Amino acid sequence: MLEKITQLFKIRDLRRSILYVLGLLFIARIAAHIPVPGVNLQNLKEFFASNQIFGLINIFSGGSMDRFSIVGMGVGPYITASIIFQLLVMIVPRLEEISKEPGGYQKINNWTRLLTVPLAALQGYGTIMMLRQQSAYRIIEDLSAYNLFLTILTLSAGTIFMMWLGELISEKKIGNGISLLIFVGIIDRLPSALQQVIAVFDPAQIINVILFAVIALITIVGVVIINEGTRNVPVSYARHIRGNKVYGGVSTHLPLRVNMAGVIPIIFAISLIIFPPMVANFFVHAKSQFLVSAAQFIISTFQNRLIYGILYFVFVFGFTYFYTAVVFHPQQIAENLQKQGGFIPGIRPGKNTEEYLGKVTNRIIFIGALFLGLIAILPLIIQEFSGGMNLVIGGTSILIVVSVVIETVKQIESQLTMRQYEGL
Repeated sequence: MLEKITQLFKIRDLRRSILYVLGLLFIARIAAHIPVPGVNLQNLKEFFASNQIFGLINIFSGGSMDRFSIVGMGVGPYITASIIFQLLVMIVPRLEEISKEPGGYQKINNWTRLLTVPLAALQGYGTIMMLRQQSAYRIIEDLSAYNLFLTILTLSAGTIFMMWLGELISEKKIGNGISLLIFVGIIDRLPSALQQVIAVFDPAQIINVILFAVIALITIVGVVIINEGTRNVPVSYARHIRGNKVYGGVSTHLPLRVNMAGVIPIIFAISLIIFPPMVANFFVHAKSQFLVSAAQFIISTFQNRLIYGILYFVFVFGFTYFYTAVVFHPQQIAENLQKQGGFIPGIRPGKNTEEYLGKVTNRIIFIGALFLGLIAILPLIIQEFSGGMNLVIGGTSILIVVSVVIETVKQIESQLTMRQYEGL
């Protein structure tokens, strides 16, 4: 490891890229500490700490939502826009054709950026109205129409700024820019969370602290195993002769990942779980008693730990299968293998290969879906069995942190390998 780190900083352009990325991340964290005027930050932090659902929003804003900073929306609207276009490409034939054309990916990426702007404005307005209605916390009190417009404009510009930083980071091929921004936001909260734990530490709770540390370690190991876990399906290629040369006759394998969907199912599930209570908050002070009762029922239902945990687990589990079906196509793989003269030993090419790959994928995805679901509800399980104590960093945050670190390390290693080949 030390040899690789030394080699990393010896290569001039790679060293510059890493320092450039670190500089952009530093700028993002400075922006995350600049609050929007007119907000009671102490009451805002108490509100996010007491609400499990809106605490999830804070994770995907890069930890800047509980400060209501100028980049308070984070990259959430951009992620939502990306998910929308990913689904549309799968559903709308014309968009699928465009995505396969030369420069088609760039077109869809531009449309994603454009969609981010209204989504950021809409989410900004919804968040402001929601916080304004939290009369028990007195987060936002006086907000004129002009100030409301300026606040929404500031939050929208902040999202575009974060999106731009993310794309600049991705261009350097030192990890995914959007993921790194979320990663740094989570890590940034870790020292203050540890400081708070130490400040209120009770020697009688030493067993709980040790237990939490063991659970965190096991979770990290589990995330690495599931992220890196693959099922290697053996593939053989038939021998064929062209002139005096013999081609094929080799055996290889087709790697099927246990977790093909990454953290996308959790993002989908969070979006779905957040939406009903967020909408219900708008109708808490409605004139119609029926709307008020319905809104209060939805909010209380989603704040119930058991119901919230069950829904969260089911959504994550279901979306894992859904997203895998979107990105993995056994039919195309079976057709490609058949065209290239490849086959799975003991399985006939064509339809039988497609069915076999579908069956194997469903089995291994079950493990990945179950793991993601358990990771998502891990904080709820810990709270239930420890008398309400919270983890310093939640299961979803651990999953994101470990996944981003693995991805970034792989990209850096590929950069080192590429330069070794250039040297040869």
